[in-house]
Amino acid sequence: MSDEVRGWLSPKAVAAEAGVSQEFDLSQCVREPIHLLGGVQSYGALIAARPHDAVVDTVSRNTDELLGRAAAELVGRPVTELIGEDQWALVLESVEAAAGLEGPAVVSAPASGDSATALTPGDAAASPGGPAVSGVLALSLESADGRVRPFDVTVHRVAELLVLEFEPRAADGPFVFQNFYPRVRRALHRLQGAADVTECCAAAVREVQALTGYDRVVAYRFDGADGPGQVIAEARNEGREPWLGLWFPASDVPPQARRLYARNWIRVIGDVDDATVGLLPELREGTGEPLDLSGSILRTVSGYHLEYLRNIGVASSMSVSLLHDGELWGLIACHGDEPKRLTPEVRAACEFFGIALSLQLAAVAEREQADELSGYRSALATLLARLSAQAPDDLMGPAQGLAELLHADGAVLLRGVGTPTAGDPLPAGLRGLLERLADSAPVGEVWSSDRVPELLGLEPADAQAQGVPAGLLFLPFNRDGDLLAWWRHELPAPREWAADPARPVRTGPGGERLTPRGSSAVHRATVRGRSAPWTPAQRVVAGELWREVSGLLSGRLAARNAELARTNEDLDSFAHAAAHDLKEPLRGISNAAAFIVEDTGAVLDATSLRRLTTVRRLAERMDGLLDSLLHFSLLGQVGLEQELLSLDEVVDDALLVAGDRLAEQGVTLVRPAPLPRLRADRARLREVLENLFVNAAKYAADDAEGERRVWVEAASVAEPGGEAGREVTAVVVRDNGIGIPPDQHEDVLQLFRRLHRREERGGGSGVGLAVVKRIVERHGGRLWLESPATAPDGSRPQGGGPGTAVWFTLGGAVEER
Repeated sequence: MSDEVRGWLSPKAVAAEAGVSQEFDLSQCVREPIHLLGGVQSYGALIAARPHDAVVDTVSRNTDELLGRAAAELVGRPVTELIGEDQWALVLESVEAAAGLEGPAVVSAPASGDSATALTPGDAAASPGGPAVSGVLALSLESADGRVRPFDVTVHRVAELLVLEFEPRAADGPFVFQNFYPRVRRALHRLQGAADVTECCAAAVREVQALTGYDRVVAYRFDGADGPGQVIAEARNEGREPWLGLWFPASDVPPQARRLYARNWIRVIGDVDDATVGLLPELREGTGEPLDLSGSILRTVSGYHLEYLRNIGVASSMSVSLLHDGELWGLIACHGDEPKRLTPEVRAACEFFGIALSLQLAAVAEREQADELSGYRSALATLLARLSAQAPDDLMGPAQGLAELLHADGAVLLRGVGTPTAGDPLPAGLRGLLERLADSAPVGEVWSSDRVPELLGLEPADAQAQGVPAGLLFLPFNRDGDLLAWWRHELPAPREWAADPARPVRTGPGGERLTPRGSSAVHRATVRGRSAPWTPAQRVVAGELWREVSGLLSGRLAARNAELARTNEDLDSFAHAAAHDLKEPLRGISNAAAFIVEDTGAVLDATSLRRLTTVRRLAERMDGLLDSLLHFSLLGQVGLEQELLSLDEVVDDALLVAGDRLAEQGVTLVRPAPLPRLRADRARLREVLENLFVNAAKYAADDAEGERRVWVEAASVAEPGGEAGREVTAVVVRDNGIGIPPDQHEDVLQLFRRLHRREERGGGSGVGLAVVKRIVERHGGRLWLESPATAPDGSRPQGGGPGTAVWFTLGGAVEER
């Protein structure tokens, strides 16, 4: 069995497959390219032509019987020889009208030259391939004896081809909007009165059965993207055994079938015993594969699926996809006891109904979630009201109700060596499991599962023995392993299956692959290893609690937090407000001193005049410091606009500002090798380089001490305090200036810290390196200093002083040139 199948089926299903006759391998079913089966259902004919010159690329082999022209005569010839220039123009016009919408367009033909009428179900819903679009176009063919034969034609685009699918017109005449809309309107009106998902689906299956006349219509909901499905609503004619409530194994709908269901709203099989009609050519010259029939109405059906339908006594079927947030949520499955062809009008009605039902189900689910969330938020408010005046550790007190908030069996707060809990005792294996999972979990994001043993590859009994809970939800506070978690015990769930879920692929009578399904063969089994599922509302309220509690815990977690994000934001806000509010009084002091000097300078003694001048100079100095403080605080509040940049280009930009300062001090910039591309905010990275280049000029070695240089390069280096043996690619700006004493490396990275008096070495406020460090950290990177510094080749710089190397990373990947 292939790894692909092992990764899709459950362990029990894999074990069951191993016991099945080896005449067939289920991996053939999983890998089958059902969109490239190279055939169509025989009641229609297919022609694929290039739109720019109308030349036919591929046809079905039954065109002689249905269209009056042999397949070999059509391939390579213009399709206009069959349908005429005027009708081809109408086809192109209908496709252009749907430009930008990737769904199929249904085209139907009146018998004789009636004007085209378009129907668009609307753009209120869209499948992953685009909105469903249907229309009616006049097409008819004249036979050799002069008879005009009307056809319903479905048109869709596949790559560079237009695919036309011809179906002989039903006797009840062309498709008209007036016949379509009232039936759907009545059905939609009944849907709107549904109170919940089950009631909505029950109304839907009744309406679809009334629209189509199938003998059984069921609503089928999947348990997860790759899981089994359950019949949650059913409408059936008398004499048929009920399927309501039954579960069907995941193997009934393999992955590639689910992908096609997600792309196409509707799928119709007219007759399970229909003889598939092949295509000419079988393989397209340009691709070496059959024509892609993913969007085809006539597309033939997998033999495995036809076998399955025969085994459950079905002669014809239709499936309508139900989507939620672009994902396959379920199906409306229709089964007929006799072969059945649906007109484009009925298909369009069902397709439209599927879109509307998907929207209605989403609306019902959102309403239910909003009601549920309102209740949880009320409970959360009560919890926080009791907690607000208490210490953070009291969150886990027995009277707080933390575990009960999410209907969990227990909760735990992991903080270093402490593990305060609420609810049931902590399972033996939970702490170690949380520590492993938290390594890769994003800070502040909810991680949850209601089937933890399955994720770990454990049998339920083994999970219980190892102290692993069935359900788990947690949110990390930081990268140090501190987190808040809830867990749930196993909740065995009895299910009635239409087939033994442990043997979903058992060989049937006569060597057939799939066994009959139905209530007469119900298999009762209990699902183990799972808890009650975590609902979206529970995940939302857990995130809200995390945001509230993280503030209460920040004081106790501060010693281990890497970034102190919340505290930094508060400091930014304070610094910005303080700097902004102080600037105006300082400006008033400076102006007042200036006015006094101007108005009374002639009568003031020298001492008073000197003091007023000092007041004015200090006010201006303070104004400059406040400007620096404003800029520094804004760095923590303005968002980053990161993009993939050439570091060489950013260096050139920085030199436009800092180049003159370097030239004044005789400092030469050296790039030992082309610099890489990296992801960063261009303006902020330029500011980093400008500050470092200006510092290289300010703190260049004295004139007598040799050639002055500053190097810029990217190099692999072991990050200080990082994982042993792991190197990162960092940017380094190093010079051979006066250097920084090792015991002052941390000081110079602080705000308003300078190693010299303000007026020395070009002056300044001591903000530059603090700004550089802040920008680097905003990018998720790190900055560190090295002094004395070595040259790029590892030697001491020629001449100059001990030098300084400023290393920094930006938290993203670096692309080598």
